[in-house]
Amino acid sequence: MEGLWTAVRTGRLAPGLAAFFPEAAYLQVKAIADPAADYQSRLIGDYRLDIAAAHALLGTSAASARLVGVRVPEPYAHWVSPGACYNRVGYWEVPNARLLYRAGGVLRSFGIASMISWRGVWYVVHLGAVLHPAGVGVVDDPSLGPGASAPSLTC
Repeated sequence: MEGLWTAVRTGRLAPGLAAFFPEAAYLQVKAIADPAADYQSRLIGDYRLDIAAAHALLGTSAASARLVGVRVPEPYAHWVSPGACYNRVGYWEVPNARLLYRAGGVLRSFGIASMISWRGVWYVVHLGAVLHPAGVGVVDDPSLGPGASAPSLTC
């Protein structure tokens, strides 16, 4: 999550890739025609846009904003079975985690739309939204304070 936070603070994708679902895993999971192209164009493309949107949310406090933590709503974790969501294999997914940070001495937060566990490690797979408007970055439920997670299914 430090890598994701660095990406958000700087507006640069590269540091956030360590927190993002690995391409090799995505190629194993997806049962679609060209998962490599989908990974690069849609998943990484949306992640880049969402990081830029979150960076813009920080505004002039970006350089001094500090990561406080990430709240993962464990009760919302669920198994996504093979065959669901165009998947070849199953995996654990948790929607609506919250990234908490301090900016200007004020606790704030925004959501992480979806995280997937792969070989025991949790990764971001959709930061701002699972479904995106074309070419637009999304910040999921920016809030003063810790915000609140809500249960949802992501596909």
